[in-house]
Order: sequence, then structure tokens, then C-alpha cells
Amino acid sequence: MSTKERYGNSRIAGLMLCCFLVVFAAASVNAQQVLPRPALPFGGGIDRNASESQEWWPPRVEPPKSAPNILLIMTDDVGFGASSTFGGPVPTPTLDRLAHNGLRYNMFHTTALCSPTRAALITGRNHHTAHTGVIMEFATGYPGYDSLMGKDTATIGEILRQNGYNTAWFGKNHNVPSWQHSLAGPFDLWPTNLGFEYFYGFIGGDTNQWEPALYEGTKPIEPYMGNPNYILNEDLADKAVSWIRQQKAIAPDKPFFVYFTPGATHAPHHVPREWIAKHKGRFDRGWDKQREMTWQKQKEIGVIPANAKLTPRPDVIPGWDSLSADEKRLSARMMEVYAAFLEHTDYNIGRVISAIEEVGELDNTLIIYIQGDNGASAEGTHHGTINELRSLTMPPRLQEGVKEMIAQIDTIGSDKHYNHYPVGWAHAMDTPFQWTKQVASHFGGTRNNLVISWPGHIKDKGGLREQFHHVIDVVPTILEVAGLPAPVMVNGVSQKPIEGVSMAYTFDKKNTNALSQRKTQYFEMFANRALYHDGWIASTTPKRLPWDMLKPTSKNPADDYTWELYNLKEDFSQANDLSKQYPQKLKALQDLFWIEAAKYNVLPLDDSFIRGPGKLLASLAGGRTRFIFPDGVTRLPEPNAPDIRNKSFSITADVEIPKGGAEGVLVTTGGRFGGYALYVKAGRPVFFYNSLTVEKVRWAGSKRLAPGRHSIAFDFTYDGGGKGRGGAGRLVVDGKAVDEKRIRVTVPSLFSIDESFDVGSDTGTPVSDEYAVPFRFTGRLHQVTIDIKPDAQPPRAAADPVQMKLKLRE
Repeated sequence: MSTKERYGNSRIAGLMLCCFLVVFAAASVNAQQVLPRPALPFGGGIDRNASESQEWWPPRVEPPKSAPNILLIMTDDVGFGASSTFGGPVPTPTLDRLAHNGLRYNMFHTTALCSPTRAALITGRNHHTAHTGVIMEFATGYPGYDSLMGKDTATIGEILRQNGYNTAWFGKNHNVPSWQHSLAGPFDLWPTNLGFEYFYGFIGGDTNQWEPALYEGTKPIEPYMGNPNYILNEDLADKAVSWIRQQKAIAPDKPFFVYFTPGATHAPHHVPREWIAKHKGRFDRGWDKQREMTWQKQKEIGVIPANAKLTPRPDVIPGWDSLSADEKRLSARMMEVYAAFLEHTDYNIGRVISAIEEVGELDNTLIIYIQGDNGASAEGTHHGTINELRSLTMPPRLQEGVKEMIAQIDTIGSDKHYNHYPVGWAHAMDTPFQWTKQVASHFGGTRNNLVISWPGHIKDKGGLREQFHHVIDVVPTILEVAGLPAPVMVNGVSQKPIEGVSMAYTFDKKNTNALSQRKTQYFEMFANRALYHDGWIASTTPKRLPWDMLKPTSKNPADDYTWELYNLKEDFSQANDLSKQYPQKLKALQDLFWIEAAKYNVLPLDDSFIRGPGKLLASLAGGRTRFIFPDGVTRLPEPNAPDIRNKSFSITADVEIPKGGAEGVLVTTGGRFGGYALYVKAGRPVFFYNSLTVEKVRWAGSKRLAPGRHSIAFDFTYDGGGKGRGGAGRLVVDGKAVDEKRIRVTVPSLFSIDESFDVGSDTGTPVSDEYAVPFRFTGRLHQVTIDIKPDAQPPRAAADPVQMKLKLRE
């Protein structure tokens, strides 16, 4: 036998062996739980010449043949009793339509707060397991609370992407640690590194719907500039519709996973005027009557049991009849705006679903629509607010009064305000339950509407499911439906077990009354806690009202709380406390809570609301006293920008004015609802400070800046003696003071939730209405220097009349 023949025979044998290995490996790859899938050995043949060799391509990663498209929807701050689908007063025709063709779930639960619910939703693990015991901004240095979602809890986006899905995320994130909110990164916890190939949305807790702080991937964008008709709800739907159409046109056989999370209906409640007009007069009846009407409607349509009680309105929430005529008018208007906002959001979600139908994919798309990431928000205080941060961070004496707000009633919901409705309406939107958002111990904080639709597969159209489930159950449901195992290793990291259980068993009509496959679930937020087990729930009585952010905390929240007990098999709404009748049952559930708390990183308990590590990790700016910025630094989130609050500081801009003059922003933080800006207007230097609309002070030079190089500075001497106090400011040009004024009140904590620090222009909203964004500086800006000064000033003497008035009013 010739050498060539011997070589050819061995080559054939080798090819046969490779083919066998490929078939064997492919069979095992389908069932394996390691992502990415291990590389296969080369399955072709290689000779000295290509003409005598055989090509081979690794098989493409494909999901199981039956894997559907997935549309996962989550809205924000919508209570159980808001949507018409569950008996509420707000028309939600998209949710209605899905419920008519699918299933409603009336015992589905979230965590009572934004970031934690969202971390639990996309990982399938409890929020403390996912390091998200509180919102990102309040992270503390404990495993359950540090906001650093681990590589050992891969998201559903990553799992589906590595199993052949196209993946995209549109809308709110609020899962990036606050100190990573900048173009300096790191970006490994941004959506595009969590398995989502495309991201279009915002990173923080809320954003202005008219002028949002958006990102495409990790790139900051301002799509509202030059578009007077812009609003975020519509933009998000436009982008999702476009993405779905392109995906199905290019790769029609490849399934998609779309995570659609509009910022609505979190404050600010922003919506076009024509949508508000549709609700005029609909809420003049007030929140007490509305709760009764909703409760009756819920019974009528069967989403609550016939014996479910309407829990009473607590005395700390005023009765509608106790309000003055102006208070009623203002409150009704704020609810009209909220209802319009929710309806507008539902409409735009409907546009996304219509796009899926138009490309012929509706029957093969599993749609999971979660109405709210927690209960309705009571953070708008008793009277509501037209500037959210003012109500959250200013002492009561400096918050907006009814008279101030009623004067602007016709523009509530527009870009002129950062508005939020009153506590009474939040309580009504959580009908029939007690409490609201933040309160994880009671269903007003954790019970949310869920509708699941899969037209080609769910046959019990319009069915109701009453099994007890939790947001961590969504990931295993998706995996079961897609025919995919939960991975044990992702990107080289061993995975923590999925802690949720699949809800797919409820899709079958014969399981309508099946026992819930979730037997136990803990709840905890700000030390408000509960333990559900086999139809019973033990709940702590809250010690802090959700709208009272500054209440002193307990040093021993583990033992300082009273517990309540409810039998949910007979008491749907937690209306009948049985703790006195069944102390042993209560004790058993309390003991079980501590077992669950130890298992899932819930400890240590902390009932403070505004918290944080106060260390360098919390901010890129932490510990620095001098900052030098070149022109063009923009969209630096406030937590990572120079902190000038509650201290003395100086801001100096080194500029060059061309012949003919120049104008524009030199440096700014915040916007219309609170912030500061150093700028040149009509050739004259200006410093403008907006104390969350409590006080606005403008320092300005009287002369135009001559052509040439100049130093424009603002020096501020803080009075001291506490947060948010006043001080003296000087505007200085080339070393000479050109204006000096005092300001009575400064911003104590945040200028803005969603706006940023910018150099050379202004993004978002303008700090002063005398310019329009971006108001780029038209001269040459060499640099901006900010110096944070040590607090050398002692508190002003009590005899000072301004400070004396402030102290007396406190």
C-alpha cells in the first residue's frame, strides 16, 4: 500500500471519528448547563492542500425549536388597585386585552421597592442574594446591600443570549451601582454587559419624561433636543417597535427577548395635555369613595374573593371630606394627571404588542406584563408636590403649600414641574390593601397585578390564577417555557441556584385551583418584614411612614417591631390580625423568618431610609477637594460630581472671549427644579442658584466681558450650623468682585435625581429660564476649577435674625 493510500485511509477513519464525536457532543450540548457552550473539536479533515481537505463549521448555538419570543414588561409604582384590569379606575386597554386572551394572577408579589424588585426579576434570585437589599443610591457595605450584583447570578438576558436569542432592554434600569454612573465606568453591570445586546433607556431611579437622561448602550444621548413634541413613553415604544421589526426581518427564525420597562408611573408624572383632559372631573369624588368603588368593582369582576375586606384608611391619611375646597381641587387634578400617565403608558405598551402581531409573531410570543415594581408610591406627601426633591429633602416648613401649587394647577403634568400625587391617592391605588410602596410587610407594598398571555398555548382565556407567587418566579417560568435548563456555570463562574419556582404549571386549565408551588417567601425592606408560609403570613407593623424620609431610626430593629399575623386562606387583604389568637403560629413564622434571613443575606437589619456607606467607594469624587475639568465634560451624574452642598466652595472658569463677544454655560449641576449654573449671558457673567424652587438667587456682572482671556469665579462662604443653611456669595471677574448677595436656603442633599454635571453646555433642563439648553459656550473655555473648602466658619450666632427665624421655624 502506498503512502498516499495509507494516509487517505487514516484520514477517512479520522473523519468518521470526528463525525461521531460531533454527533455525541451535540447531543450532550443540548442538555448541558455550561455557558458559553464548550468548543467542539474540529470535525473536518485537513490535508496539505485545501483541494484534498474537508471544511467543517461549528454548529450555531440555537434555542430549542419550540422556544418562543419573550416580551417581559414591568411598569413602575403602580398599585394593585389602579388598573381597570383589576378593578381600578384607570383605563388600561392593553392589559385588559392581554388578560382577556391570557391569565390574571391576583397573588403575585414584588419586593416593595424599585432596584430590589428589578434585580430579583432578571436574576430569579431574592433581592438580597442579588446584593440589592435597597435601591442603588442607599447601598451599604454588606453582602445583601452593596448593590454589586454578582457574576454568580447571571441574568435571564445573559442566559437567553447564550442560547441563541436576540436580546434588548428598553426603559428604566436602576441596577447600576451609583458610583458607576459615569463614562469612566466600569460598565460590567450596565445592561449591555448583563446579556442585553441593545439597551435604550435610563440608569437611575426616575427621569424627566420630557427631557430624560438617556443612554444608548453606554453612550449618553439627548433625543429631545430640537424636538418640542418629545416624550419618553413614545420614544421607548418607537425604539422597541423598530428593533422588533428589524430583528424579525433579518433573522425571522431567531427568537427575541425584549425587556420593556418604562419609567412610568414613577414621579414625575408627565403626560401630554390631551391625555389629561380625558380624565377631567373623574376623581372629584375623592380617594375614600374611590377605594370603595374599586373594592366593589374588584369583587364584581372576581379578582378578589367575595369575602375580602376593605382595610380601613389609617388616621395618618386625611379623609377626603376633611380637605378644603382648594385641597380637593388640587388633589383631584394630580390624580387626573396620574391616571393619564398610566393610560398613556399602557397605550404605548400596546404599540409594542401590535408590532409583534404585525410581524406575525403574537401567537408565538410569551408576554409577561407586571403592572408595577412595587405598590403605589406615597412619597408625594399629604398634599402632593410639584417638585419631588423639595418634598423629599426639605423640612416641612420649606415644602410647597397648597396656595403655591394651586396657582400652577393648569401646568401640572407639563415640563414645568416634577410632580407627584398625594398619599391619599397612593393608598387608594393599593385597594384593598394596607400601606404602600416601601412597606414590604404588607401587600400594599408588594402585591402587584400580573397578566401572562401566550395566545398559541394558553387555552384558558380570561382565567384567574390565585397561587401565591413572587417576582423571582419569572426567570424559571421563562426557562421552562423556552425549554432551557438553569445554567450551573456562566462565563466561567459557578452559579448560585435559581431561588424562584416556575409558574408554567398554572398555564394548564386543569391546574386552575392547584396548590401553589411556592410554599415559603420572606419579605424585607428598611426592616419592614414578613414571612409567608403555606397560606399564613407574619408581618411587622411599620414604625416609619413611607412619606416621612427623615424619621430617626432604631438601634435595634431586630427586636423593636411589633408583629401581626394573617390567615390568607380566609383573609385576602390582611384585614384581620390574629397574632393574639395564635401566638404559637406567629412564633413559628418569626423563627422561620430568621432562618430565611440568614440564608439569603438579609442581615443586618437597618430601618433607616436615607443611608449609604459615606466612603470613597460611594462616589468618584469622594475625598477630593480640587477638581479641574476641560470643556466638554457632560452627563456626569451628581453622585460622582464635586459636592458643593453644605460647605464653602469656589468655582473658577478660565475663558477666552472672542471679538464680538460670547455666551453660554461654563459649568452647571442640576436643572429647572434645583441646581446651579455659572454662565455668560449677553456678554455678562452670571451665577444662578436654585434651592429646589424655595429660593432663586442670581449674581450678575453689570459690564460685558471684553475680548480676551478672563477668570470668572464664584466664591461661596457657607454659614454652617447644619444642612441646607444659607451663606454669602461673590461673583468675581479677574480678581474683582462684581456682585455680592446672600442666599437664605441652600440644597441639603441632592439638586436633582436625573440631571447631571456639565462643563461648556447644559443637558437636561436649564437651571435658569433665561437660557435654553444646550446653551453651549461660544467662546473658548480652557478649564473649570472647583475647590471645596474646609468648614472653617463657625455656626452663625443665634442673634442673627435670619438664622433665628429658621431655628424658630424648625
